[in-house]
Amino acid sequence: MTALLASTRAELLRLRGWPAFWIVLGTWILLNLTFAYLFNYLAYTTGSATRMSNGLPRELLMQQMLPSSVPEVFTQGMAMFGGALMLVLGALAVGSGYGWGSWKTALTQGPSRVHVIGAVVLSLALTVVALVVVAFAVDTGVAALIAGTQGQSLALPSVGRILLGIGSGTAILGMWTLAGALIGAIARGPALAVGLGLVWVLVVENLLRGVAGIFAPIRAITDHLPGTAAGSLAGSLRTVTGPATPGVLDILSRNASVLVLAAYMVVFTGGTIWLIRRRDMV
Repeated sequence: MTALLASTRAELLRLRGWPAFWIVLGTWILLNLTFAYLFNYLAYTTGSATRMSNGLPRELLMQQMLPSSVPEVFTQGMAMFGGALMLVLGALAVGSGYGWGSWKTALTQGPSRVHVIGAVVLSLALTVVALVVVAFAVDTGVAALIAGTQGQSLALPSVGRILLGIGSGTAILGMWTLAGALIGAIARGPALAVGLGLVWVLVVENLLRGVAGIFAPIRAITDHLPGTAAGSLAGSLRTVTGPATPGVLDILSRNASVLVLAAYMVVFTGGTIWLIRRRDMV
């Protein structure tokens, strides 16, 4: 345990000193605020219902920008855009170790392979949890500012709703981060891993779901893809009717989505550990 904690501290130090780490996290916070609040606030103040606000009327736009709606709102962009960014982070975190030669140093001169690989997974998990909590706090602050200036309710969501939102966000982003880590281990480099991951998240899954609409036999597969489970979990938190954010779905129930995401996280983690332990003989 001592070796694992020491390796985790070393891995967190490596990530903290890496500009790409902060760029990816900062980009997600910025995109989250832009799509969840900036565009909606502009549509509300100008009285125009645009595509950026999903065509919602002004009263529903304001409802979406209140502190009580934060658990629903801040998870909407995680299914696709937030997930894509965290997949990039996972792919870079693992794939860069091959390009820099740090895996060779760590696996030949450092602690055991289990500790090294476990430290990477644990550090990524801690990063996801911290990002979700920070995003929730930032969104709550922005929502409170908007509600205060517009004379609306400052009531916070219930504790159960807060925990549900944070837990759902952690599951969604955690799954995509671990998926990126596995792709980074498979590709043994960051560039190819990032490219493959983005193509899967933004293109392949959407195409497969489109094919499932005209070829029912593959629906059992497409209904349990990583993006489908993530989008369904985000969709289970929605409380308003109308067009959903891209990537947000209602195919699986909340419980089924959680089970599928948990299964993927186990598979992605196990696959990453197995590849680095058994294949990468440095």
